[in-house]
Amino acid sequence: MTILTAIFAFLITIGVLVAIHEYGHFWVARKLGVKVIRYSIGFGKPLWTYVSKKDPDQTEYVVAALPLGGYVKMVDEREGDVAEEDLPRAFNRQVVWKRFLIVLAGPMANFLFAIFAYGVMYMVGVEGIKPFVNKVIPETPAAIAGFQHKDRILAINDVEVDSLADTAITMLDEYLNDKSNVEVSVETESGTQAIRKLDLSDLALLKDDRDHLERIGFTPLMPYLPLVGKVMPNTAGADAGLMAEDKIISLGGHVFEDWSEFKPLIQKNGENPIDMVIERDGKQMTLTVTPRKGVHEGKEFVMVGIAVGGYVSQENHDKLSTIVSYGPLESMQQGVVKTWQMTALTFKFIGRLFTGEASVKNISGPVTIADYAGKSIIISFSVFLGFLAIVSVSLGVMNLLPVPMLDGGHLLFYTIEIIKGSPVSEAVQEMGMRVGISMVGALMVLAFYNDILKLLK
Repeated sequence: MTILTAIFAFLITIGVLVAIHEYGHFWVARKLGVKVIRYSIGFGKPLWTYVSKKDPDQTEYVVAALPLGGYVKMVDEREGDVAEEDLPRAFNRQVVWKRFLIVLAGPMANFLFAIFAYGVMYMVGVEGIKPFVNKVIPETPAAIAGFQHKDRILAINDVEVDSLADTAITMLDEYLNDKSNVEVSVETESGTQAIRKLDLSDLALLKDDRDHLERIGFTPLMPYLPLVGKVMPNTAGADAGLMAEDKIISLGGHVFEDWSEFKPLIQKNGENPIDMVIERDGKQMTLTVTPRKGVHEGKEFVMVGIAVGGYVSQENHDKLSTIVSYGPLESMQQGVVKTWQMTALTFKFIGRLFTGEASVKNISGPVTIADYAGKSIIISFSVFLGFLAIVSVSLGVMNLLPVPMLDGGHLLFYTIEIIKGSPVSEAVQEMGMRVGISMVGALMVLAFYNDILKLLK
Protein backbone atom coordinates (compact mmCIF):
# COMPACT_ATOMS: atom_id res chain seq x y z
CA MET A 1 0.00 0.00 0.00
CA THR A 2 1.34 3.43 -0.98
CA ILE A 3 0.86 6.72 0.84
CA LEU A 4 -1.21 7.97 -2.12
CA THR A 5 -3.56 4.97 -1.77
CA ALA A 6 -4.02 5.72 1.94
CA ILE A 7 -4.69 9.41 1.27
CA PHE A 8 -7.14 8.60 -1.54
CA ALA A 9 -9.02 6.07 0.63
CA PHE A 10 -9.05 8.51 3.56
CA LEU A 11 -10.56 11.29 1.42
CA ILE A 12 -13.26 8.93 0.15
CA THR A 13 -14.02 7.74 3.69
CA ILE A 14 -14.23 11.19 5.25
CA GLY A 15 -15.96 12.71 2.22
CA VAL A 16 -18.69 10.06 2.09
CA LEU A 17 -19.35 9.98 5.84
CA VAL A 18 -19.32 13.76 6.31
CA ALA A 19 -21.61 14.17 3.27
CA ILE A 20 -24.07 11.66 4.76
CA HIS A 21 -23.95 13.24 8.22
CA GLU A 22 -24.52 16.75 6.91
CA TYR A 23 -27.20 15.55 4.48
CA GLY A 24 -29.16 14.30 7.49
CA HIS A 25 -29.21 17.85 8.90
CA PHE A 26 -29.90 19.30 5.44
CA TRP A 27 -32.79 17.00 4.52
CA VAL A 28 -34.68 17.30 7.81
CA ALA A 29 -34.13 21.08 7.94
CA ARG A 30 -35.72 21.48 4.52
CA LYS A 31 -38.57 19.10 5.35
CA LEU A 32 -39.34 21.15 8.47
CA GLY A 33 -39.35 24.44 6.56
CA VAL A 34 -35.96 25.87 7.54
CA LYS A 35 -34.07 27.72 4.79
CA VAL A 36 -30.63 26.27 4.06
CA ILE A 37 -28.04 28.71 2.71
CA ARG A 38 -25.10 26.32 2.21
CA TYR A 39 -24.38 22.57 2.29
CA SER A 40 -20.59 22.22 2.51
CA ILE A 41 -18.29 19.21 2.50
CA GLY A 42 -15.05 20.46 4.02
CA PHE A 43 -14.03 23.81 5.49
CA GLY A 44 -12.15 26.80 4.15
CA LYS A 45 -11.84 27.97 0.58
CA PRO A 46 -14.48 26.51 -1.79
CA LEU A 47 -12.99 24.35 -4.54
CA TRP A 48 -16.33 23.70 -6.25
CA THR A 49 -19.68 25.44 -5.92
CA TYR A 50 -23.05 24.63 -7.45
CA VAL A 51 -26.39 26.44 -7.25
CA SER A 52 -29.44 25.02 -9.00
CA LYS A 53 -31.37 27.52 -11.10
CA LYS A 54 -34.58 25.68 -10.17
CA ASP A 55 -33.99 25.99 -6.42
CA PRO A 56 -36.04 28.91 -5.03
CA ASP A 57 -33.76 29.04 -1.93
CA GLN A 58 -30.62 29.19 -4.09
CA THR A 59 -28.77 26.86 -1.72
CA GLU A 60 -25.02 26.63 -2.38
CA TYR A 61 -23.53 23.13 -2.63
CA VAL A 62 -19.83 23.38 -1.83
CA VAL A 63 -16.75 21.17 -1.73
CA ALA A 64 -14.09 23.02 0.29
CA ALA A 65 -10.33 22.71 0.66
CA LEU A 66 -10.02 21.25 4.19
CA PRO A 67 -11.68 17.80 4.11
CA LEU A 68 -11.88 17.17 7.87
CA GLY A 69 -15.57 17.89 8.33
CA GLY A 70 -18.44 19.86 6.89
CA TYR A 71 -21.45 21.97 7.81
CA VAL A 72 -24.98 23.00 6.88
CA LYS A 73 -25.56 26.74 7.17
CA MET A 74 -29.16 27.72 7.83
CA VAL A 75 -30.83 31.13 8.09
CA ASP A 76 -30.28 32.17 11.72
CA GLU A 77 -30.60 35.61 13.33
CA ARG A 78 -27.74 34.79 15.72
CA GLU A 79 -25.33 34.59 12.79
CA GLY A 80 -26.27 37.68 10.82
CA ASP A 81 -29.05 39.81 9.41
CA VAL A 82 -32.04 37.91 8.03
CA ALA A 83 -34.40 39.22 5.36
CA GLU A 84 -37.93 39.94 6.59
CA GLU A 85 -39.47 37.30 4.35
CA ASP A 86 -37.03 34.64 5.67
CA LEU A 87 -37.66 35.22 9.38
CA PRO A 88 -40.35 32.49 9.71
CA ARG A 89 -37.84 30.03 8.21
CA ALA A 90 -34.94 30.97 10.49
CA PHE A 91 -33.53 28.09 12.53
CA ASN A 92 -33.52 30.04 15.79
CA ARG A 93 -37.27 30.80 15.44
CA GLN A 94 -38.29 27.15 15.17
CA VAL A 95 -40.02 25.39 18.06
CA VAL A 96 -37.65 23.30 20.13
CA TRP A 97 -38.76 19.90 18.81
CA LYS A 98 -37.96 20.96 15.24
CA ARG A 99 -34.48 22.15 16.24
CA PHE A 100 -33.98 18.91 18.16
CA LEU A 101 -34.88 16.76 15.13
CA ILE A 102 -32.68 18.79 12.75
CA VAL A 103 -29.64 18.34 14.99
CA LEU A 104 -30.40 14.68 15.73
CA ALA A 105 -30.71 13.91 12.01
CA GLY A 106 -26.92 14.06 11.43
CA PRO A 107 -25.93 11.19 13.75
CA MET A 108 -29.04 9.22 12.73
CA ALA A 109 -27.97 9.49 9.08
CA ASN A 110 -24.62 7.91 10.05
CA PHE A 111 -26.36 4.99 11.78
CA LEU A 112 -28.71 4.46 8.81
CA PHE A 113 -25.74 4.48 6.45
CA ALA A 114 -23.95 1.91 8.63
CA ILE A 115 -27.00 -0.37 8.38
CA PHE A 116 -27.00 0.07 4.60
CA ALA A 117 -23.23 -0.48 4.26
CA TYR A 118 -23.27 -3.62 6.41
CA GLY A 119 -26.31 -4.88 4.50
CA VAL A 120 -24.64 -4.44 1.11
CA MET A 121 -21.44 -5.97 2.50
CA TYR A 122 -23.30 -9.13 3.50
CA MET A 123 -25.19 -9.24 0.18
CA VAL A 124 -21.94 -9.01 -1.78
CA GLY A 125 -20.25 -11.44 0.62
CA VAL A 126 -17.24 -10.63 2.76
CA GLU A 127 -14.25 -12.95 2.94
CA GLY A 128 -13.09 -13.75 6.44
CA ILE A 129 -10.91 -16.20 8.38
CA LYS A 130 -12.47 -19.10 10.23
CA PRO A 131 -11.96 -18.71 14.00
CA PHE A 132 -9.57 -21.56 14.84
CA VAL A 133 -7.36 -21.55 17.94
CA ASN A 134 -3.64 -21.86 17.19
CA LYS A 135 -1.43 -21.49 20.27
CA VAL A 136 -2.85 -21.61 23.80
CA ILE A 137 -0.69 -19.58 26.20
CA PRO A 138 -0.04 -21.33 29.54
CA GLU A 139 -1.51 -19.96 32.79
CA THR A 140 -4.04 -17.72 31.03
CA PRO A 141 -7.87 -17.76 31.21
CA ALA A 142 -7.95 -19.65 27.89
CA ALA A 143 -5.58 -22.33 29.18
CA ILE A 144 -7.54 -22.66 32.44
CA ALA A 145 -10.79 -22.97 30.43
CA GLY A 146 -9.28 -25.88 28.49
CA PHE A 147 -8.87 -24.37 25.02
CA GLN A 148 -7.00 -26.68 22.66
CA HIS A 149 -5.03 -26.28 19.45
CA LYS A 150 -7.43 -26.27 16.45
CA ASP A 151 -10.57 -25.65 18.49
CA ARG A 152 -12.99 -23.90 16.14
CA ILE A 153 -15.03 -21.21 17.92
CA LEU A 154 -18.72 -21.52 17.05
CA ALA A 155 -20.45 -19.15 19.49
CA ILE A 156 -19.75 -16.83 22.43
CA ASN A 157 -22.51 -16.72 25.06
CA ASP A 158 -24.86 -18.21 22.42
CA VAL A 159 -23.98 -15.49 19.87
CA GLU A 160 -22.89 -17.34 16.72
CA VAL A 161 -19.66 -16.22 15.08
CA ASP A 162 -18.67 -16.96 11.48
CA SER A 163 -15.26 -15.34 11.25
CA LEU A 164 -12.26 -14.23 13.26
CA ALA A 165 -13.39 -10.58 13.03
CA ASP A 166 -16.81 -11.50 14.46
CA THR A 167 -15.09 -13.51 17.20
CA ALA A 168 -12.88 -10.60 18.27
CA ILE A 169 -15.76 -8.10 18.37
CA THR A 170 -18.22 -10.46 20.09
CA MET A 171 -15.63 -11.56 22.66
CA LEU A 172 -14.95 -7.93 23.60
CA ASP A 173 -18.67 -7.16 23.73
CA GLU A 174 -19.42 -10.10 26.01
CA TYR A 175 -16.42 -9.25 28.19
CA LEU A 176 -17.85 -5.76 28.71
CA ASN A 177 -21.24 -7.29 29.58
CA ASP A 178 -20.00 -9.83 32.15
CA LYS A 179 -16.29 -10.38 32.76
CA SER A 180 -16.76 -13.44 34.96
CA ASN A 181 -18.98 -15.51 32.70
CA VAL A 182 -18.06 -15.92 29.04
CA GLU A 183 -19.05 -19.31 27.62
CA VAL A 184 -17.42 -20.24 24.33
CA SER A 185 -18.87 -23.07 22.23
CA VAL A 186 -16.18 -24.84 20.22
CA GLU A 187 -15.76 -27.76 17.86
CA THR A 188 -12.59 -29.69 18.71
CA GLU A 189 -10.11 -31.09 16.20
CA SER A 190 -11.80 -34.50 16.60
CA GLY A 191 -15.19 -33.04 15.61
CA THR A 192 -16.89 -33.07 19.03
CA GLN A 193 -18.50 -29.98 20.54
CA ALA A 194 -17.52 -28.56 23.92
CA ILE A 195 -18.05 -25.51 26.12
CA ARG A 196 -15.04 -23.52 27.33
CA LYS A 197 -15.90 -21.31 30.32
CA LEU A 198 -13.76 -18.18 30.52
CA ASP A 199 -13.36 -16.16 33.71
CA LEU A 200 -12.03 -12.77 32.62
CA SER A 201 -12.65 -10.93 35.89
CA ASP A 202 -8.92 -10.48 36.53
CA LEU A 203 -8.19 -9.11 33.05
CA ALA A 204 -8.24 -5.46 32.03
CA LEU A 205 -8.50 -5.95 28.26
CA LEU A 206 -8.80 -2.23 27.47
CA LYS A 207 -5.88 -1.02 29.57
CA ASP A 208 -3.70 -0.88 26.47
CA ASP A 209 -4.00 -1.40 22.72
CA ARG A 210 -2.67 -4.96 22.65
CA ASP A 211 -4.67 -7.73 20.95
CA HIS A 212 -7.32 -8.82 23.45
CA LEU A 213 -7.61 -12.42 22.17
CA GLU A 214 -3.93 -12.96 22.90
CA ARG A 215 -4.36 -11.44 26.35
CA ILE A 216 -7.22 -13.89 26.98
CA GLY A 217 -4.72 -16.60 26.17
CA PHE A 218 -4.75 -17.78 22.59
CA THR A 219 -3.61 -16.78 19.15
CA PRO A 220 -5.84 -17.51 16.16
CA LEU A 221 -4.78 -19.87 13.39
CA MET A 222 -4.09 -17.69 10.36
CA PRO A 223 -3.86 -18.77 6.73
CA TYR A 224 -0.51 -17.00 6.29
CA LEU A 225 2.72 -19.00 5.95
CA PRO A 226 6.15 -17.38 6.50
CA LEU A 227 7.64 -15.42 3.64
CA VAL A 228 11.01 -13.65 3.60
CA GLY A 229 10.16 -9.98 3.21
CA LYS A 230 13.67 -8.53 3.44
CA VAL A 231 17.15 -9.88 4.20
CA MET A 232 19.42 -7.62 6.25
CA PRO A 233 23.07 -7.45 5.10
CA ASN A 234 25.79 -9.20 7.11
CA THR A 235 23.33 -11.42 9.01
CA ALA A 236 22.76 -15.15 9.40
CA GLY A 237 20.03 -15.02 6.77
CA ALA A 238 22.28 -13.31 4.24
CA ASP A 239 25.12 -15.78 4.94
CA ALA A 240 22.73 -18.72 4.39
CA GLY A 241 21.66 -17.35 0.99
CA LEU A 242 18.10 -16.34 1.84
CA MET A 243 16.44 -13.91 -0.57
CA ALA A 244 13.37 -11.71 -0.46
CA GLU A 245 10.18 -13.50 -1.55
CA ASP A 246 11.49 -16.93 -0.46
CA LYS A 247 8.61 -19.01 0.88
CA ILE A 248 9.62 -20.81 4.08
CA ILE A 249 8.19 -24.34 4.05
CA SER A 250 9.78 -25.84 7.17
CA LEU A 251 12.38 -25.19 9.86
CA GLY A 252 14.28 -28.06 11.48
CA GLY A 253 11.73 -30.51 10.08
CA HIS A 254 8.74 -28.57 11.42
CA VAL A 255 6.25 -27.79 8.62
CA PHE A 256 4.53 -24.47 9.24
CA GLU A 257 0.81 -24.11 9.79
CA ASP A 258 1.03 -20.42 10.64
CA TRP A 259 3.65 -17.72 10.01
CA SER A 260 3.66 -16.69 13.72
CA GLU A 261 5.41 -19.97 14.57
CA PHE A 262 8.65 -18.83 12.92
CA LYS A 263 10.10 -16.55 15.61
CA PRO A 264 9.36 -18.90 18.57
CA LEU A 265 11.06 -21.76 16.72
CA ILE A 266 14.16 -19.65 16.09
CA GLN A 267 14.30 -18.64 19.77
CA LYS A 268 13.91 -22.25 20.86
CA ASN A 269 16.67 -23.39 18.51
CA GLY A 270 19.15 -20.81 19.83
CA GLU A 271 22.45 -20.33 18.00
CA ASN A 272 22.55 -23.87 16.65
CA PRO A 273 22.64 -24.51 12.89
CA ILE A 274 19.19 -25.46 11.57
CA ASP A 275 17.94 -26.63 8.17
CA MET A 276 15.37 -24.40 6.47
CA VAL A 277 13.37 -25.65 3.48
CA ILE A 278 12.32 -22.83 1.20
CA GLU A 279 10.54 -22.46 -2.12
CA ARG A 280 12.05 -20.11 -4.69
CA ASP A 281 10.71 -19.69 -8.22
CA GLY A 282 8.56 -22.81 -7.79
CA LYS A 283 11.47 -25.02 -6.68
CA GLN A 284 12.26 -26.25 -3.17
CA MET A 285 15.75 -26.15 -1.70
CA THR A 286 17.31 -26.62 1.75
CA LEU A 287 19.52 -23.96 3.33
CA THR A 288 21.38 -24.20 6.64
CA VAL A 289 20.97 -21.15 8.87
CA THR A 290 22.99 -20.42 12.01
CA PRO A 291 21.14 -17.73 14.02
CA ARG A 292 23.12 -15.12 15.96
CA LYS A 293 22.43 -13.17 19.12
CA GLY A 294 21.37 -9.59 18.67
CA VAL A 295 19.58 -6.74 20.44
CA HIS A 296 16.20 -5.38 19.37
CA GLU A 297 14.44 -2.57 21.28
CA GLY A 298 16.77 -3.09 24.22
CA LYS A 299 16.18 -6.85 24.51
CA GLU A 300 18.50 -9.70 23.50
CA PHE A 301 17.17 -12.17 20.93
CA VAL A 302 18.44 -14.89 18.66
CA MET A 303 18.09 -13.53 15.14
CA VAL A 304 18.23 -14.69 11.54
CA GLY A 305 18.26 -11.13 10.21
CA ILE A 306 15.17 -11.25 8.03
CA ALA A 307 11.83 -9.47 8.03
CA VAL A 308 9.15 -12.16 7.99
CA GLY A 309 5.93 -11.52 6.10
CA GLY A 310 3.19 -13.88 5.11
CA TYR A 311 1.75 -15.54 2.02
CA VAL A 312 -1.37 -17.65 1.59
CA SER A 313 -1.11 -21.07 0.01
CA GLN A 314 -4.12 -22.41 -1.89
CA GLU A 315 -4.44 -25.22 0.64
CA ASN A 316 -4.53 -22.79 3.58
CA HIS A 317 -6.95 -20.51 1.76
CA ASP A 318 -9.39 -23.38 1.17
CA LYS A 319 -8.99 -24.65 4.75
CA LEU A 320 -9.22 -21.39 6.72
CA SER A 321 -11.01 -18.81 4.57
CA THR A 322 -14.77 -18.35 4.58
CA ILE A 323 -17.29 -16.16 2.77
CA VAL A 324 -19.99 -14.67 4.98
CA SER A 325 -23.07 -13.75 2.92
CA TYR A 326 -26.86 -13.66 3.18
CA GLY A 327 -29.91 -12.97 1.03
CA PRO A 328 -31.13 -9.35 0.60
CA LEU A 329 -33.63 -9.32 3.49
CA GLU A 330 -31.39 -11.18 5.95
CA SER A 331 -28.43 -8.99 4.94
CA MET A 332 -30.31 -5.86 5.97
CA GLN A 333 -31.39 -7.56 9.20
CA GLN A 334 -27.76 -8.39 9.87
CA GLY A 335 -26.92 -4.76 9.07
CA VAL A 336 -29.28 -3.62 11.84
CA VAL A 337 -27.85 -6.19 14.29
CA LYS A 338 -24.25 -5.30 13.47
CA THR A 339 -24.86 -1.55 13.67
CA TRP A 340 -26.57 -1.95 17.05
CA GLN A 341 -23.72 -4.14 18.31
CA MET A 342 -21.02 -1.68 17.22
CA THR A 343 -22.97 1.31 18.58
CA ALA A 344 -23.44 -0.34 21.98
CA LEU A 345 -19.80 -1.45 22.02
CA THR A 346 -18.59 2.08 21.26
CA PHE A 347 -20.71 3.58 24.06
CA LYS A 348 -19.46 0.90 26.49
CA PHE A 349 -15.86 1.68 25.54
CA ILE A 350 -16.40 5.41 26.10
CA GLY A 351 -17.90 4.60 29.49
CA ARG A 352 -14.81 2.56 30.39
CA LEU A 353 -12.62 5.51 29.40
CA PHE A 354 -14.35 7.69 31.99
CA THR A 355 -14.08 5.01 34.70
CA GLY A 356 -10.40 4.41 33.95
CA GLU A 357 -10.94 0.79 32.85
CA ALA A 358 -9.91 1.62 29.27
CA SER A 359 -6.70 3.26 28.16
CA VAL A 360 -6.62 6.39 26.02
CA LYS A 361 -4.04 4.52 23.92
CA ASN A 362 -7.02 2.89 22.19
CA ILE A 363 -8.09 6.25 20.72
CA SER A 364 -7.04 6.67 17.09
CA GLY A 365 -7.00 9.62 14.72
CA PRO A 366 -6.85 10.48 11.01
CA VAL A 367 -3.52 8.72 10.36
CA THR A 368 -4.84 5.39 11.64
CA ILE A 369 -8.10 5.88 9.73
CA ALA A 370 -6.13 6.55 6.55
CA ASP A 371 -4.01 3.44 7.13
CA TYR A 372 -7.00 1.14 7.63
CA ALA A 373 -8.93 2.81 4.80
CA GLY A 374 -6.06 2.19 2.39
CA LYS A 375 -5.66 -1.43 3.46
CA SER A 376 -9.38 -2.21 3.30
CA ILE A 377 -9.91 -0.61 -0.11
CA ILE A 378 -7.10 -2.76 -1.51
CA ILE A 379 -8.51 -6.00 -0.04
CA SER A 380 -12.04 -5.76 -1.48
CA PHE A 381 -15.10 -3.60 -1.93
CA SER A 382 -17.02 -5.49 0.77
CA VAL A 383 -14.20 -5.09 3.32
CA PHE A 384 -14.09 -1.36 2.58
CA LEU A 385 -17.86 -1.17 3.09
CA GLY A 386 -17.45 -2.79 6.49
CA PHE A 387 -14.75 -0.26 7.36
CA LEU A 388 -17.00 2.63 6.27
CA ALA A 389 -19.78 1.23 8.48
CA ILE A 390 -17.51 1.08 11.54
CA VAL A 391 -16.26 4.65 11.07
CA SER A 392 -19.82 5.85 10.40
CA VAL A 393 -20.98 4.34 13.70
CA SER A 394 -18.06 6.00 15.49
CA LEU A 395 -18.91 9.36 13.91
CA GLY A 396 -22.54 9.00 14.92
CA VAL A 397 -21.71 8.05 18.50
CA MET A 398 -19.11 10.81 18.89
CA ASN A 399 -21.60 13.43 17.73
CA LEU A 400 -24.19 12.23 20.26
CA LEU A 401 -21.87 12.86 23.20
CA PRO A 402 -23.24 15.68 25.40
CA VAL A 403 -20.30 17.95 24.63
CA PRO A 404 -21.04 21.56 23.64
CA MET A 405 -19.91 22.16 20.04
CA LEU A 406 -20.98 18.63 19.03
CA ASP A 407 -24.55 17.71 18.06
CA GLY A 408 -24.99 16.04 21.43
CA GLY A 409 -24.20 19.31 23.22
CA HIS A 410 -26.97 21.09 21.30
CA LEU A 411 -29.35 18.21 22.05
CA LEU A 412 -28.48 18.57 25.75
CA PHE A 413 -29.36 22.28 25.67
CA TYR A 414 -32.64 21.54 23.85
CA THR A 415 -33.53 18.85 26.39
CA ILE A 416 -32.98 21.35 29.21
CA GLU A 417 -35.12 23.84 27.28
CA ILE A 418 -37.94 21.28 27.00
CA ILE A 419 -37.77 20.54 30.73
CA LYS A 420 -37.54 24.13 32.01
CA GLY A 421 -39.76 25.69 29.36
CA SER A 422 -37.25 28.30 28.19
CA PRO A 423 -33.95 28.31 26.29
CA VAL A 424 -30.60 27.97 28.03
CA SER A 425 -29.08 31.45 28.43
CA GLU A 426 -26.65 32.64 25.78
CA ALA A 427 -23.95 33.10 28.44
CA VAL A 428 -24.21 29.46 29.49
CA GLN A 429 -24.21 28.31 25.87
CA GLU A 430 -21.14 30.45 25.11
CA MET A 431 -19.27 29.08 28.11
CA GLY A 432 -20.29 25.56 27.12
CA MET A 433 -18.96 26.11 23.60
CA ARG A 434 -15.58 27.18 24.98
CA VAL A 435 -15.41 24.06 27.12
CA GLY A 436 -16.51 21.93 24.20
CA ILE A 437 -13.89 23.38 21.85
CA SER A 438 -11.20 22.71 24.48
CA MET A 439 -12.37 19.11 24.95
CA VAL A 440 -12.56 18.36 21.23
CA GLY A 441 -9.19 20.03 20.66
CA ALA A 442 -7.57 17.95 23.42
CA LEU A 443 -9.11 14.79 21.97
CA MET A 444 -7.71 15.58 18.51
CA VAL A 445 -4.23 16.20 19.94
CA LEU A 446 -4.40 12.90 21.82
CA ALA A 447 -5.55 11.04 18.70
CA PHE A 448 -2.68 12.48 16.62
CA TYR A 449 -0.23 11.65 19.41
CA ASN A 450 -1.39 8.01 19.49
CA ASP A 451 -1.16 7.83 15.69
CA ILE A 452 2.44 9.07 15.75
CA LEU A 453 3.39 6.56 18.46
CA LYS A 454 1.94 3.74 16.34
CA LEU A 455 3.95 4.89 13.34
CA LEU A 456 7.17 4.90 15.39
CA LYS A 457 6.67 1.32 16.66
